Amino acid sequence: MRSDIVKKGATRCAHRSLFNANGFGPEELKKPLIGVCNSFNEIIPGHMHLRAITEAAKLGVAAAGGTPIEFPAIGVCDGIAMGHTGMKYSLASRELIADSIEAVTMASGFDGLILIPNCDKVVPGMLMAAARLNIPAVIVSGGPMLAGRFHGKDISVSQAFEAAGKFAAGQMTAEEMTELESKACPGCGSCAGLFTANTMNCLSEALGMALPGNGTIPAAYNGARFILAKRAAKVLMNLIEKNICPRDILTLKAFENAITVDMGIGGSSNTVLHLTAIANECGIKIPAELFDKISARTPYITKLSPAGFHHMQDLEEAGGITAVMHELSKKNLLHLDALTVDGTLGERIEGAEIERADVIRTVENPYRPTGGIAILHGNICPDCAVVKASAVSEDMLVYKGKAKCFDSEETAINAIMAGEIHNGDVVVIRYEGPKGGPGMQEMLNPTAAITGAGLKVGLITDGRFSGASQGACIGHISPEAMEGGPIALIHDGDIISIDIPNRKLELEISDDELAKRRAAWVKPEPKIKTGYLARYAKLTTSASTGAVVNA
Repeated sequence: MRSDIVKKGATRCAHRSLFNANGFGPEELKKPLIGVCNSFNEIIPGHMHLRAITEAAKLGVAAAGGTPIEFPAIGVCDGIAMGHTGMKYSLASRELIADSIEAVTMASGFDGLILIPNCDKVVPGMLMAAARLNIPAVIVSGGPMLAGRFHGKDISVSQAFEAAGKFAAGQMTAEEMTELESKACPGCGSCAGLFTANTMNCLSEALGMALPGNGTIPAAYNGARFILAKRAAKVLMNLIEKNICPRDILTLKAFENAITVDMGIGGSSNTVLHLTAIANECGIKIPAELFDKISARTPYITKLSPAGFHHMQDLEEAGGITAVMHELSKKNLLHLDALTVDGTLGERIEGAEIERADVIRTVENPYRPTGGIAILHGNICPDCAVVKASAVSEDMLVYKGKAKCFDSEETAINAIMAGEIHNGDVVVIRYEGPKGGPGMQEMLNPTAAITGAGLKVGLITDGRFSGASQGACIGHISPEAMEGGPIALIHDGDIISIDIPNRKLELEISDDELAKRRAAWVKPEPKIKTGYLARYAKLTTSASTGAVVNA
């Protein structure tokens, strides 16, 4: 066993003594030592119930013949961090999570890992750690929040963000806003729509690192989630016995399966960052073009909030990700021989059926014939840009407008709330990339304010968007402004052309004019010069390569 390094032989007398101090006696030390990483905290609604999930997982480990040892991981609530300096830490926290799990696991000699995340950066951070450490591991999430109810309709946190724009536009009273905010998030779990957290928990199934139901069983369904955690523990012990490790599962086929599912369900654009980063830990390079190639052949068959009105509980009732994958397999879009933690993908989805045709459409009758995410190129984004095409209305897929430029999210949101943005504009938010932000802030506040105000505008940024964002919102523009990318050279009043079907994002000026502006550009001073974010800004790569920290 790997754990023999900390518990066997005369030179480990002191080590055993320290285990004894923790209550682990000789009988426990004969068994595999299983690290159970619990990301519980009291700031993220998706994590407030993870103590109970963790206890179920530990019971499962003990029942299956292992010794569970719990340790923590940090987590940031993207919703609470949104719209202020805190959001700069969100993406950067992904690296801290992976690094801290690596540190504890290597120091402790664990034989395997049960990783218990739920929200935005914790899921990819834990998957990155699993890939990096490459010891048997399984993901067990906390599950999605149930939708709230407001005036007879299902709602989620996205409507609460949009309320600010509606209030500013006089479309909602203060009393209505107060009522909505008390009902949008009714309890524990990752926010109820197909936002980043739920997308990544669903893709953990498609990658093969989590059991069916991981992404869709609601957090409030305690019994089902406890059973899932116990099953995952039993599966982990089997992985240890067979020495099946994450990189045996996280192959190129697995990532292609995950991207296919992502396109089929219309997941968050943040998955381009996260899947690329996880693959990087496996030594696999995923070019942005692969996302677009898979998108071109994958029908979009679910339409969940924010693109539609269904939520994660509806997807669970419809058959979950297993049913989605079974349907997509009818077009031979998946590698059914890909290994998962409990067999092959083909074995997992055999016999799965769509239980609600209003939630999961067939491949013959999709919402759109192509996938939910598009990769754009053009003179604004020579490397790439990313848009959640599934959340863009038909009349905004092709659009031209005049640029209104802002060098930070804060100045942009102030302009939107002050009524300075008008139909026909393209809002440009720059110096918010991985290095420039630093940390690549999500732009849910401005996108929600625009949506709430009913404005017909485009928005482009070298930052990124929440999975809850909707509209013609194009992010991850690379190279970013801080690196001298063309987004830094746009002037107010320039015409910007967006053509999502043809994958184009263009600034309508001549090459000569662009060259003149580039020659005159002066790199600004960093926004943050000390602490973790300053170190992150120096070490991180481009969004086009996953915004990962270079070793």
